[in-house]
Amino acid sequence: MARCPTLSSSHNWDHCGQWTAPWTFLRKMPVILWLLLPDASLPTVRGQTTVPPETVKLWADTFGGNLYNTVTRYSGSLLLQKKYKDAEPSLKIKEVDGLELVKKFSEDMETMLRRKVEAVQSLVEAAEEADLNHEFNASLVFNYYNSVLINEKDDEGNYVELGAEFLLESDAHFSNLRVNVSMSSVQLPTNVYNKDPDILNGVYMSEALNPVFVENFQRDPTLTWQYFGSSTGFFRIYPGIKWIPDENGVIAFDCRNRGWYIQAATSPKDIVILVDVSGSMKGLRMAIAKHTITTILDTLGENDFVNIIAYSDYVHYVEPCFRGILVQADRDNREHFKQLVDALMVKGVGIVSQALVEAFQILKQFQESKQGSLCNQAIMLITDGAVEDYESVFETYNWPDRKVRVFTYLIGRELTFADRLKWIACNNKGYYTQISTLADAQENVMEYLHVLSRPMVINHDHDIIWTEAYMDSQLLTTSEAQSLMLLTTVAMPVFSKKNETRSHGILLGVVGSDVTLRELMKLAPRYKLGVHGYAFLNTNNGYILSHPDLRPLYREGMKLKPKPNYNSVDLSEVEWEDKAEIKRVLFLTNDYFFTDISDTPFSLGVVLTRGHGEYILLGNTSVEEGLHDLLHPDLTLASDWIYCITDIDPDHRKLSQLEAVVRFLTGADPDLECDEELLREVLFDAVVTAPMEAYWTALALNISEDSEPGVDVAFLGTRAGLLRRSLFVGSEKVSDRKFLTPEDEASVFTMDHFPLWYRQASEQVPGSFVFNLQWAEGPDSPGKPVAVRASTAITVTVDGKTAIAAAVGIQMQADYLQRQFWAAMQQCNAVEGPCPKTCEDPDLDCFVIDNNGFILISERPQEMGRLLGEADGALMMQLLSMGVFRRVTMYDYQAMCKLPDHHPSAAGSLMSPLSAFLMVARWLLHECLLFLLEWSAWGSWQDKGSEAKAVFHHSHKHKKQDLLHPCDTEYPVFVHQTAIQEANGIIECGVCQKTFVMQQIPSSNLLLLVTDRTCDCSAYSPILQEATEVKYNASVKCDRMRSQKPRRRPGSCHAFHPEENAQDCGGASDTLPSSPLLLLSLWAWLLQHQLLW
Repeated sequence: MARCPTLSSSHNWDHCGQWTAPWTFLRKMPVILWLLLPDASLPTVRGQTTVPPETVKLWADTFGGNLYNTVTRYSGSLLLQKKYKDAEPSLKIKEVDGLELVKKFSEDMETMLRRKVEAVQSLVEAAEEADLNHEFNASLVFNYYNSVLINEKDDEGNYVELGAEFLLESDAHFSNLRVNVSMSSVQLPTNVYNKDPDILNGVYMSEALNPVFVENFQRDPTLTWQYFGSSTGFFRIYPGIKWIPDENGVIAFDCRNRGWYIQAATSPKDIVILVDVSGSMKGLRMAIAKHTITTILDTLGENDFVNIIAYSDYVHYVEPCFRGILVQADRDNREHFKQLVDALMVKGVGIVSQALVEAFQILKQFQESKQGSLCNQAIMLITDGAVEDYESVFETYNWPDRKVRVFTYLIGRELTFADRLKWIACNNKGYYTQISTLADAQENVMEYLHVLSRPMVINHDHDIIWTEAYMDSQLLTTSEAQSLMLLTTVAMPVFSKKNETRSHGILLGVVGSDVTLRELMKLAPRYKLGVHGYAFLNTNNGYILSHPDLRPLYREGMKLKPKPNYNSVDLSEVEWEDKAEIKRVLFLTNDYFFTDISDTPFSLGVVLTRGHGEYILLGNTSVEEGLHDLLHPDLTLASDWIYCITDIDPDHRKLSQLEAVVRFLTGADPDLECDEELLREVLFDAVVTAPMEAYWTALALNISEDSEPGVDVAFLGTRAGLLRRSLFVGSEKVSDRKFLTPEDEASVFTMDHFPLWYRQASEQVPGSFVFNLQWAEGPDSPGKPVAVRASTAITVTVDGKTAIAAAVGIQMQADYLQRQFWAAMQQCNAVEGPCPKTCEDPDLDCFVIDNNGFILISERPQEMGRLLGEADGALMMQLLSMGVFRRVTMYDYQAMCKLPDHHPSAAGSLMSPLSAFLMVARWLLHECLLFLLEWSAWGSWQDKGSEAKAVFHHSHKHKKQDLLHPCDTEYPVFVHQTAIQEANGIIECGVCQKTFVMQQIPSSNLLLLVTDRTCDCSAYSPILQEATEVKYNASVKCDRMRSQKPRRRPGSCHAFHPEENAQDCGGASDTLPSSPLLLLSLWAWLLQHQLLW
């Protein structure tokens, strides 16, 4: 959770992916870390009279003393500190070597990833050998397990064709999905015919992969999904799984669209897309052209560079900011281009030569300046025809070397210019296709990937690629579950080795296997990183692959959805928390250590906090003694931590970590593999903390059932992930029942974080407690807080080095804390008689606030949990001006903001009857067109219609739900300056003066504020903690978009091969339309764009 505000957005430091040495270096920098607690919202309050500072100090000292006695008594913190103190002679404190640690983690990750590569290599060898021995049979009849049809029966109870019985069982290793680990199954997109001869031959050939899948999984049980994506469109996946169509009955998943397939099939590339926006492109042609551009963009990844130029009788960049350059084809830029392309309008006459000149100049400039991919370069020409002479352009810029490939896409049914566009492609090592319908775009665009893959295929270069992080929910969409886990994929291309096809460079497909990043990060054990430390992974392009504070999802209604830019987040943008909760800030200094992971494009970083984060505590005890104290019913171990490996052997998966540890220590299961260093520490902690159970039990026995309700839970946690808790009341009376359960993730040890109460306590002054409010259902729930938690850290010092061994605390009812407070406020210095002033006086306002300015106690329950500035802006402003609090502006670079609302004027609703009629007519024609497209007016009835339907359904659904967009936000947080423990002053509020006194409450993070309620200071604006979107002016925004991040290019490039058959450059479309429907639909499309224009 360390924060890194000094990292600039220009990324001038090497951590973004390009290190000066082959392994590690160290960065040291101050970092802001902020922790989260619940939030709410608060009305304004007014003020009051003169209060003697000495009285307020008495109240603060009395309340603080009583509070300290209560918390130390029920938590047993003094006893626990003594037990660790007694153990100091047998303890060692070792200084953590960050460089050594990051290298060790990296080596372990490299070993794990190498096993995945070996599995994929065995699949490549098996697939190529099977293809070499297979003779194509055009009349082949072959039944296979179709993932969609398996276990399906007809009305008579018989299994449908390609849908035989296929045994499926739930498997915890595969996210509890129902799978068949003995066999693979085959998936095909809806627009691919499942009995096409190419499909049947490919599926038959790839049956040879089944035993290899099983053997790989048996050799390495940590493997997850293995698969073969064919260039013909089928997808063989192991283990076999039932595939469920979407709500429209469409299987839209096409393996050839996936990032792992495209990256494995081609080398990095620089692409300039030229799109004709002349008048002849109006209507359906423009819609097809836009869809073609979108499809091309979807084939690009982070290692590619792109720009889009629209041309008619002049040339213009769709994004003027990108004039004369190529930009990285990351998700942000691709989505930005799609929005701009969607807004293109047609006008004028198309002159392609000037657009070609512009494209060639950009590519030449980038090649000469060593920018871009430094590999393949290509121009994509999308037009309905080319009239003028363009041969001179190629003679000047591309011949005779032909280093830039030109791919041409003829839009529409007109064949007049087909020969010209084919000539352009064939004479520039490209490929020509004709795209007549929306459904044609997918297959035709994919042809360019086959061309770019030829040099690699002819050379038989099996490059290993690793993808960026992604959440492939489509891959695992079933009736039972959806996976939203972050993954990376290792993939390799599969080639035809037949001599007769060598010059054609035939790509058979791509094999791959998924690696969940969560499993990878388990190799950087949490206990070795300290309270605030963490590990993260970067890609070669400087983007986060895995980070504890990466927030890839956002909530839209009741659903969690991936953010549009979730896998193109930079390190300097990731280290901030979500704005949905209260922000609390701590100032830490972190040390950063980096190394690359050999044979991958990834880099590993480790972050350690200066001070206690630099040390690790080492204890020792006998197994017998430790095991005895480990078996207490109220003791648990961090379920996310790996004490013993339980997720490989099926017999171990049902074991909890504690059960596995006990079986290992007792010798009951010699096959278990466990982290012996971690087990030593947890056994030691079990022995040292064991007396706490007896202490808490004795306290509970002394509490009578009739006593006033107060403290309900005592708890402790150690740096080895051990948790103990004890209840002082019945479980049904606990104020917050989710505490210390998996439901309250912030309160337990996870892979990413120590518990929140542990992290906060570690930064408190030793011996003092940090207090926080808790709500039953979160800070935004109605009603007042139900609980207060207090915790303190337990430290150990050996040879002048101090390490944090544990944290201990209590949970008490919020009402109990208030009763303690109001009782303490009755104290005064008067020898006899009533106190002259108490907090119950109507002219006084009393608050207890924490060190970040949030109210814990107030007379008005609705103010509890709110920022003081919301309740009393005048008082907060005065505390800021006096230096009691410091304002810090925080930035969230992973935020999601609402799109600005566009409210039409009221006059807009007063339209003429003719306008209303035309609008309705236009809508009807539009719906008619969609109907015709859904029934395959353009192309084959069976294969293409569902594709068009999926395209249109997705686009309309997308527009309805796009309510939020990625943005940067800023908001203030407030930090008490601990050097100022008391203050008082006067606030001028117009006709009156408002007095106040502030006093630190001893041994806590709390402050007592007493103010004059009689003086109305409501003229002061409240001080809020609302996040506001950061608006960048056009110049700054353009500079940010144009900036090129430091990156490491992929190690290999396959751009050309002398044996390549460049004359295999495409031909005319073979799709035949239904003429009457074609004319009717074209008329409908054109007419609807004329109405109201």
